[in-house]
Amino acid sequence: MTKASDLFVQALENEGVTHVFGIPGEENLDLLESLRESSIELVLTRHEQAAGFMAATFGRLTGRVGVCLATLGPGATNFTTSAAFSLLAGCPVLFITGQKPIKTSKQGRFQILDVVKMMTPITKLSTQIVDANTIPHLVRECFRLSTFEKPGPTHLELPEDIAAEAVDRRPFAVTHVDPPAAGQESIKAAATLLREAKNPIVVIGSGANRDSTHKSLRQFIDTSGLFFCMTQMGKGAVDERHPHCMGTTALSESDHIHHALEQADVILSVGHDVTEKPPFFMSESHPSQVIHLAFSPAQMDDVYFPNLEILGCMNANLGMLGEALKEVSCGDSAIFKESKRKIDEQVYAKNQSDNFPNIPQRIVSDIREAMPSNGILTLDNGMYKIWFARNYMAHEPNTILLDNALATMGAGLPAAIAAQIVHPDRRVACVCGDGGFMMNSQELETAVRLKFNLIAIVLCDRAYGMIKWKQGGMKFGDFGLDFGNPDFVQYAQSYGAKGTRISETGQLAPTMERCFSEGGVHVIEVPIDYSENQSLLKSELIKGASSSNA
Repeated sequence: MTKASDLFVQALENEGVTHVFGIPGEENLDLLESLRESSIELVLTRHEQAAGFMAATFGRLTGRVGVCLATLGPGATNFTTSAAFSLLAGCPVLFITGQKPIKTSKQGRFQILDVVKMMTPITKLSTQIVDANTIPHLVRECFRLSTFEKPGPTHLELPEDIAAEAVDRRPFAVTHVDPPAAGQESIKAAATLLREAKNPIVVIGSGANRDSTHKSLRQFIDTSGLFFCMTQMGKGAVDERHPHCMGTTALSESDHIHHALEQADVILSVGHDVTEKPPFFMSESHPSQVIHLAFSPAQMDDVYFPNLEILGCMNANLGMLGEALKEVSCGDSAIFKESKRKIDEQVYAKNQSDNFPNIPQRIVSDIREAMPSNGILTLDNGMYKIWFARNYMAHEPNTILLDNALATMGAGLPAAIAAQIVHPDRRVACVCGDGGFMMNSQELETAVRLKFNLIAIVLCDRAYGMIKWKQGGMKFGDFGLDFGNPDFVQYAQSYGAKGTRISETGQLAPTMERCFSEGGVHVIEVPIDYSENQSLLKSELIKGASSSNA
């Protein structure tokens, strides 16, 4: 006979789990003891929300299920934001929560909420374990559902009396199922559309940014010769230094890339995810045809109603479509060549600006200089995210992690900690605004305690800058968005990290180099001048891009 909590942990080990992130409570004590005796490392965090972000990032980087743990009540409610983050971003995660005994009551309703019901709308499966004998199949089902496209979170509640029960069961065998590929008819139809198009283009979405797809996607781009761009969460799926890369759709509309897309007569949308802001808008009056190549059918709405769908295994389907286009070059569009020239000329024009405080373009350029091709940069959420999406060239997949799904603040530092766990041999840095950084800055202690090597860059404008930009753009006066900050150098030192403040242009890249060389946890405070924000929507820049395409 085996204790149920031991069986639960054995089932996790059977699935290949190496880390569990979280904060245990008294209802988890049996499970905690089982973890102590296992091969799994418990990563103790300072907030359950941060633990969920770490598990989600672990899942995003590895393709395996990240696992996090909390107690009942307030511990479980702290999981909701990171569960929603995982659901919308497509990160495979198992959320485990404890619960009071369900067979007898010893404290009435103290701390008891219906956590299963709470988690149901923001997970692919949420259930309470009411019988220890069901642990093998429930754990297997959670891992199967979490990794099946679109990946996402699942939730199991393990009551403390069930965890302590004796049971005579073993974990289920782990199975893998290869998804079917599309039929030849749809492949031929897509190839015909692309061959006959004058200005075909590929838009790479988050659903194509998977390890299983990266190689075939790059091969397809090279074989077909097509120009391409990426959404924020598709960013890096193909090296952005590629001569046919048009960059990232950082804004919702009216940017240089959108005007190029308006000239396309056929758009191959690879891995489209309706969760992301649309990189392009379909309309009945626009003549462009859209091919939807993804694992799952398109979700039709007023701005996305593709003419043709290629469904199933994206790796296989890209290979077949590339083979069908092998003898034909689709990338001779003079319009896109000129658009590419304009984008490269205008988007990166101010990368070496000497202004101080630095404008976003210079900050992005300096950070790119300090990060190697395989270095991992995680972003929190704020105005700077648009500038990094536009100006930071990703050289390898999953080397810049943007959240364009839930787009929550507070995830940047926890994501960097998870990235350091997954890739301890790589340089890891996070970029946060001063608003978002303070939402989970307590995880500096986690990083210091675990002796990690990472840099947290805090961009300081003493305001919620994204909303302030919108506020100004809608002709409202400044109100309700300004705040004060601690001394971030001393704040870092109070956690046992090292702090540095940038005081002049040109310091950031060498400071990052020094911090990486020294090792340990570093916080770099960087003043930022957001006056460039208004240039994102200035009509003369857009007209300059679109006039050449007329």
